[in-house]
Amino acid sequence: LGEIAKLEKYLGGVTEMKKLPGALFVVDPRKERNAINEARKLHIPIVAIVDTNCDPDEIDYVIPGNDDAIRAIRLISSIMANAIQEGKQGEDNVAEETAKAEETTEA
Repeated sequence: LGEIAKLEKYLGGVTEMKKLPGALFVVDPRKERNAINEARKLHIPIVAIVDTNCDPDEIDYVIPGNDDAIRAIRLISSIMANAIQEGKQGEDNVAEETAKAEETTEA
């Protein structure tokens, strides 16, 4: 039972995904080696906080920073989350405007 709960916690969201993610955000590239390798194989862009002890060559969009400091991680992660939300709101607005324009042309 513990193993099933653990798998559900870490992988449960993957079962509901209908398409590949548009990007992968990683805090520590050394610890998330498997995720980076999978993203590379699937041609998913990688955004990562890269410390001096990491290789920036394998990351598509490097955010130079301390990947060990909790405050730095919290700050950068919150900015990333806000940017994603703003991007999704922009997509929704464009979709609404497109639908309205199609309705107007059809009428």
